[in-house]
Amino acid sequence: MQNRVLEGKTAVVTGGTRGIGKAIALKLADLGANIVINYRSSGKVVEEVIKEIEDKGVRVIAVQGDVSNFKEAENIVKSAIDAFKSLDILVNNAGITADGLIMRMKEEDFDKVIQVNLKGAFNCIKHTTPYMIKQRYGKIINISSVVGITGNAGQSNYAAAKAGIIGLTKSVARELAARGVNVNAVAPGFIQTDMTEVLSDKVKEASLNNIPLKKFGKPEDIGEVVAFLASDKSSYITGQVINVDGGMVI
Repeated sequence: MQNRVLEGKTAVVTGGTRGIGKAIALKLADLGANIVINYRSSGKVVEEVIKEIEDKGVRVIAVQGDVSNFKEAENIVKSAIDAFKSLDILVNNAGITADGLIMRMKEEDFDKVIQVNLKGAFNCIKHTTPYMIKQRYGKIINISSVVGITGNAGQSNYAAAKAGIIGLTKSVARELAARGVNVNAVAPGFIQTDMTEVLSDKVKEASLNNIPLKKFGKPEDIGEVVAFLASDKSSYITGQVINVDGGMVI
């Protein structure tokens, strides 16, 4: 059994039923944290993830809600407090894509990506911080992307949102540091998930050629870094962006 360094802690993971979010939730559960997984519309998948987490010997609840909706985000946080009486770790992972070149991108496609990926993180942080400030302890980990650092053709909306996550992370880290709350971001590179699986072989090959380690990442690679940032081993780290990208951005 792994060292359960998060025993008794409560972690909220938005978008926690698949891909990177699921890997994060499972890793935090491995380390003993009680888990609140948020989902928007994952159906039967939710029950399967709940079972996987429960099998690790921790408590788990699932809360349906759209993080881009201010009130629904508040309900996610309130549900965690009601169930576990504390909220120690917030992982803002929920995200969507609506790719397209800027000349063809619809206004609604730009707006919805910003609303979910950036405003959603703000909403969850906004509702979480009063609890963390009161207990003078907390770990907020925002999932950004290397695209938020480098940009990417056809993803101006996604890149803008993920770059915004970095600015949000650094600003909130400055505000909450004196209150015992660490705020950091993780910027994944090319990670093998449902989101990247739909890309063509040509795009995948081109991406691989830009990765010095010559391999794609796994969701578990992100889970490991988030687990470190969620633990007290990272107590002197705040306001940072950690690229987990095989060297894509050096």
